[in-house]
Amino acid sequence: MKNIAVIGSGTMGNGIAHTFAQFGYSVALIDVSEQALERGLQTIAKNLDRQVSKGILSEDEKAKTLSNIKSFTDLKLGVSNADLVVEAATENIDLKLKIFKDLDQFCRPEAILASNTSSISITKIASVTKRGTQVIGMHFMNPVPVMKLVEVIRGYATSDAVTAEIMKLSEKLNKVPVEVNDYPGFVANRILMPMINEAIYTLYEGVAGVHEIDTVMKLGMAHPMGPLQLADFIGLDVCLAILNVLHEGFGNPKYAPCPLLVNMVTAGEKGVKSGSGFYTYTSGSKELVVAPKFA
Repeated sequence: MKNIAVIGSGTMGNGIAHTFAQFGYSVALIDVSEQALERGLQTIAKNLDRQVSKGILSEDEKAKTLSNIKSFTDLKLGVSNADLVVEAATENIDLKLKIFKDLDQFCRPEAILASNTSSISITKIASVTKRGTQVIGMHFMNPVPVMKLVEVIRGYATSDAVTAEIMKLSEKLNKVPVEVNDYPGFVANRILMPMINEAIYTLYEGVAGVHEIDTVMKLGMAHPMGPLQLADFIGLDVCLAILNVLHEGFGNPKYAPCPLLVNMVTAGEKGVKSGSGFYTYTSGSKELVVAPKFA
């Protein structure tokens, strides 16, 4: 396996491309516009500079990593030689199904198709292809070059051979792969998102403020980041989408997203990406948002 195609040059996509390229793979980074690709490549260069400054990489290794990445706006051209495609597009089921339907037509018959989805069913994604045995989940964690975990999600039809190959590939990236089965939220988000949702309910019901909730979880439970700060970091829109998948998938009211989260996303407050969520973000500094008042 030499040639990797990564679809999406946003936070997760450029991190995945960076990681594969750093470990010597030829990477085709694909997005819908040259502007999006340029932003992604600039982020990769900046993160490589950070690795050089910390002594993790040399300047030569940085240059080699960048040279391993080629960018494409044409999906068919970008995936034509891929041994593995990793889809890292927006967490939207309709978009992902369209991408995988196209990939099934454009990719070589032996290519493996992976999704970086954090909650959407791999089995459902595979159902729009004619290669269900070769469709799998590779859920990387953010920031990808730093975080060790890869959730490897087996769809209903995913073969043992493909699963073993992706587990081995993840280890070659110096990651720790964990095999899980295809149920809503998998493991990471099935456990994480209800905790974040409960933290939002704790704020919504006036039990404590943003800073107090996060401080309790950091100092009392040894979490490196409080759940509300983490929600901002993930993206409140992403949290809402995952909770909706859990709620719909299990039909259990315990997964119903807090009304405060719904209102914040509707109002355009998505966390770090929008500059405002449970905290405000200006010039890299963080200030507490005044807790909203409820009757």
